[in-house]
Amino acid sequence: MRVLILCTHNSARSQMAEGLLRHLGGKDFTVFSAGTEATRVNPLAIRVMDEIGIDITGQYSKSLTQFLGQPLDVVITVCDQANESCPLFPGAPTRIHWSFPDPSAVQGAEEERIAAFRRVRMALTDHLQRFIDEQRATSIATVGVTTESASG
Repeated sequence: MRVLILCTHNSARSQMAEGLLRHLGGKDFTVFSAGTEATRVNPLAIRVMDEIGIDITGQYSKSLTQFLGQPLDVVITVCDQANESCPLFPGAPTRIHWSFPDPSAVQGAEEERIAAFRRVRMALTDHLQRFIDEQRATSIATVGVTTESASG
């Protein structure tokens, strides 16, 4: 399943989600992330992902325009602004929106900022694990129906 995860700058939420889905979903998912505008991967996103053993240092910020016209199965927006400005992706039958606060916007001491990234990471993990479980359950049910139809 080809999944594109979008947020505004492709610097934190979508980058963490890309790493998480790739890690949790394994070979069942081909994962990309992008933003309505490309910037850079936030160092705190890299840091909090490293805390749980997921290396996203090889990921980079991309613009969603490079994915227009590519075959996708699911487009997930992880911020309201990206949801509002997200174009239609022909051939992507499923679109999902999850609203997460931008941890990059948190001001204050470094520990407060890191805590914001950890909260978003945990929320993304919960949402993505449910998404993975639903997709796998649907896949198993579809295979079961196909097998029953073929043998019937």
